[in-house]
Amino acid sequence: MKKIGLLSGQENSFPQALIDRINEKEVDGVTAEFVLIDKVIQGIPVDYAVILDRISQHVPFYRTWLKQASLDGTAVINNPFWWSADDKFVNNELARRTGVKVPKTALLPSRSLPDNTSDKSFHNLVYPFDWDTIFEHIGFPAYLKPYNGGGWKNVYKIHNREEFFAQHARTGQLVMMLQEEIAYESYYRCYCIGGKYVRVIPYDPYQPENQRYLQEDNGDNAIYSAISQQVAMLNQYLGYDFNAVEIAVKDGVPYVIDFWNPSPEADAHTIGAKNFEWVIETMASYLIERAGKQVPGTDNLTWGTFLQQAIPGKQTAIVPGATPVSAKKPDVLPAKKSTAAVKPAAATKPKTVKAAKAEKAPKEETPKKAPAKKTKKKE
Repeated sequence: MKKIGLLSGQENSFPQALIDRINEKEVDGVTAEFVLIDKVIQGIPVDYAVILDRISQHVPFYRTWLKQASLDGTAVINNPFWWSADDKFVNNELARRTGVKVPKTALLPSRSLPDNTSDKSFHNLVYPFDWDTIFEHIGFPAYLKPYNGGGWKNVYKIHNREEFFAQHARTGQLVMMLQEEIAYESYYRCYCIGGKYVRVIPYDPYQPENQRYLQEDNGDNAIYSAISQQVAMLNQYLGYDFNAVEIAVKDGVPYVIDFWNPSPEADAHTIGAKNFEWVIETMASYLIERAGKQVPGTDNLTWGTFLQQAIPGKQTAIVPGATPVSAKKPDVLPAKKSTAAVKPAAATKPKTVKAAKAEKAPKEETPKKAPAKKTKKKE
């Protein structure tokens, strides 16, 4: 019997519904359950063919345990080795090299000294930082955002250098990015499972959490197709089995705003009943597929084409504006709207978002006072 394990945290609706859906399919030789860990000893393999990870980004103990499980042959979704190495800034750089449009982005040192460091730890960092060149390259307005994490936390819209320095001073030890604003006509959040099943959903990040996934249906099929192909290609390139990608469309051109969400939200009350049904059905079928392909004692992880090309003799040049030769087109594109349960071979047609107001921005989270820790420099 091959077991599919679900490693999860505080979320409620998604984990149990996914386990129930897998078991309801009654596939011979496959069962699903919540992961249970009572010991971790080197040399003793875990008893799971596949594990879907929804929590290790917050629990280092789980992340290391998943790596050991992977070495013993478990197919862990997503690959814990790549997930540990990846971040939003790296994503942007890799996407840019494939020709996908991304906002201009700069990485910034944390405003406060990291723990266990002093001024002497930063003799390699030029003082003052070259802010003028960064501001000229990115332009204003812009967004100040963490280089990892999600949920639009600690994201600030910045209109000028004075606002930048005021907000950056409040970010403490967070490593931030300054990113060009894309004044978009429509915005989408796209689920991708297995690098081939894509669900494109109109999305308004400025709305309350449970109102961001929209219902309008006024989109353009050419844009839907382009978005689906880009989403699938990016996930194949980075090697994500489950991810959410945010895309803004400006002048008919998709710009990838964020595609580092390897544990995307999947609560029924947040994403809506139809989207929830698609995620549950598609993920259940994909996990069963992976269980069927899993070979104990071998490497059953997904390694993206970016990493595969690092193997000597496998390198291929990436031409800006071109799709990597090793990237496949998605197996599915958004399908017509339906009230029926959706299987992996189908996705729904996305809907458009109303044009964003030029000056409207996410609510800024401003601490009551700046961190008291010693800072590296005065800006």
